[in-house]
Amino acid sequence: MHCPFCRNGNSRVIDSRVSDDGQSIRRRRECTQCKRRFTTTETAALLVVKRSGVTEPFLRDKIISGVRKACQGRPVHEDDLLLLAQKVEETVREQGNSQIEAHDIGLAILEPLRSLDKIAYLRFASVYSNYDSLEDFEKAIEDLRRNP
Repeated sequence: MHCPFCRNGNSRVIDSRVSDDGQSIRRRRECTQCKRRFTTTETAALLVVKRSGVTEPFLRDKIISGVRKACQGRPVHEDDLLLLAQKVEETVREQGNSQIEAHDIGLAILEPLRSLDKIAYLRFASVYSNYDSLEDFEKAIEDLRRNP
């Protein structure tokens, strides 16, 4: 870690703390040369492998954006979306992989969304699961009725 003040390559860790969401570590450091202190945040990188094979960093904002579309016109608050995205990230990170398929992220979204709003769940599932007939919707609705 380079000192942001003098660019020295050596620093020592003075204090380490886990962040509020438990997904990153905040470290207080001191430069061994200029003795100035600075803070760093460390997170484990998580990459998403898309269907095309392209990889990109995992972003909660993309989850929120996609789910927001399904929740349009529904009584779902922004805080609910933030909490859902956090749950999805925790589920994905629990698998312990540094790369995850985009399909697996979609699967991780379905259950918390179903608990949040059934109509938004149907909207999201219809696009995600590629519903192409009324029978697909009828089957999903029947499943919601059997397992609320």
